[in-house]
Amino acid sequence: MSIYRSSITSNKVSSDSQYIDLVLNHQQELFFGLIRIHVLLHASHEPIFGLAMMEELTHHGYRIGPGTLYPLLHGLERNGLLASASKIVGGRRRRVYRITPAGQRALDKARSKVDELHHELHEEHPRRISPPGGGITAS
Repeated sequence: MSIYRSSITSNKVSSDSQYIDLVLNHQQELFFGLIRIHVLLHASHEPIFGLAMMEELTHHGYRIGPGTLYPLLHGLERNGLLASASKIVGGRRRRVYRITPAGQRALDKARSKVDELHHELHEEHPRRISPPGGGITAS
C-alpha cells in the first residue's frame, strides 16, 4: 500500500511541476513583449548594457537571466531597433546599446498601444466584442 501511495504522490508532484512549468512558460511568453518595450524605453533615455538591464528588470519583478536577455538584445539590434558599440566602462569592456530612430518609432507606437490596453484593463465593463446573444453558441 505504501508503494502505491508514493507512486501517486510522485505522479502528483510531477504533474504539479509540469503545470507550474507550463504556467511559467506562458507567463514568460506573455511578458516578453513587455520586457522588450521596457528595454527600448531605457535605451531611449540612456545607453544600456545587459547586467544593468537585468537588475532593472528584476526591480520590476521580472526574473530574466543572461541566456534570455542577451538574445533579446541581439534580436532588437538585428531588427534595427537598437544599435550597439563596444565600450570600456569602469575598466571592463561592455557592449552598450542605444535606441535607433526605428526603435524610437516602435517605442512610440508601443506606448500608445500600452496606454490603450491599460485603459481597457481597468474599465469596469470592457467593450463587448460580439453582439449580445448573437452568433456564439455553447457546444
